[in-house]
Amino acid sequence: MSEEIYYPLMADIVKANRRVQEVVLETPLLKNLNLSSKNEANIYLKREDLQQVRSYKIRGAYNKISSLSKEVLAKGIVCASAGNHAQGVAYSCNKLKCFGKIYMPETTPRQKIKQVKMFGGNQVEIILTGDTFDDASAKANADAKELGQTIIHPFDDPKIIEGQGTIGLEILRQLKECIDYLFLPIGGGGLASGVGAWIKEFSPNTKIIGVEPEGAASMKMAFEKKDNVALETIDRFVDGAAVRKVGDLTWKICEKVLDGIVVVPEGLICSTILQMYNEDAIVAEPAGALSIAALQLMKEEIKGKNVVCVLSGSNNDITRMEEIKERSLLYEGLKHYFMVRFPQRSGALKEFVNDVLDAGDDITHFEYYKKSSREKGPAVIGIEVQNPSDLQRLQQRMTERNFIFEYLNDKTDLFQFIV
Repeated sequence: MSEEIYYPLMADIVKANRRVQEVVLETPLLKNLNLSSKNEANIYLKREDLQQVRSYKIRGAYNKISSLSKEVLAKGIVCASAGNHAQGVAYSCNKLKCFGKIYMPETTPRQKIKQVKMFGGNQVEIILTGDTFDDASAKANADAKELGQTIIHPFDDPKIIEGQGTIGLEILRQLKECIDYLFLPIGGGGLASGVGAWIKEFSPNTKIIGVEPEGAASMKMAFEKKDNVALETIDRFVDGAAVRKVGDLTWKICEKVLDGIVVVPEGLICSTILQMYNEDAIVAEPAGALSIAALQLMKEEIKGKNVVCVLSGSNNDITRMEEIKERSLLYEGLKHYFMVRFPQRSGALKEFVNDVLDAGDDITHFEYYKKSSREKGPAVIGIEVQNPSDLQRLQQRMTERNFIFEYLNDKTDLFQFIV
């Protein structure tokens, strides 16, 4: 006899909705004029970044923890998280007066760690371990098993999935127009599973698109392999969605409810974060901007359509903004790095600035490695240009003036080592 595969019941999502009313806001669903104009469509943002903990994760966390018995809660709970789930668990522990241990990767932005401490107060202990969510999760599971405590999984648990599904209930209650497309960010798949199940039941003609970062497209891999396999390596930049392996429950649900998966380059996510801040004063974390970044990749398909994007979180550390700007400029083709060999004589750099650079070019990075025993010394130079097309002319001028150079942007390993 085959094992029954879990699929969320609509009645359980309704129950979850009643339960989480104690702690969640019914976040607004707002039409965004800038995005609508750019994409020639009606773009609505479900603003889960406006929750008390600044992400949707409070829904699943509170639904799960508040469903546990007093005896289970008395033993304490454990969770692993890159940040947002941890905040939801911490808030829930404080509200329900139960003790929780929260395991976070050592790479977690400080801002998120500080928020977890603030929401949890004396009810939580934070343990930093490993480089990724998966490392933290392995440690949390091992310790919970040893101590007989309950794991609050960030995505692969029915109560978590049903809690996140309450967003779908709100969306259909708030927007009376037919929804043609719904874009949902994917980390481990809890949000896409819960919301996707509700929308498929009550708005079956809506096309549901899951969105993953290019450097951690674990759901797409599961779809392609027809098996929930783990990625060998991931880019941890989109920390809220940087998961090597999605949930065993969630990928099976997503197979049923998703009409497609879009994979978004990290650079495009960064450009989207900056645009949202500059144009709409919205602060989105990388995972929060995923669904909106996907619009650019599906511009033709969504033209003239009603589109909803779930803006999942705003826990962005301001210290990351330099990296976000850098990744955006690289993606947009506006920043370029070169290894240039300058003749070791006076005037070489002045010649480079006067004769090679254009009026709008700006040197943003310069490291000069002088070799006193040689005639030529190499320098790593970062140059910001006005338009992507300026690169070809820049390289042409360097060649014409006999500056020997190597372009670093497309040499991934060397680029990461030097810059």
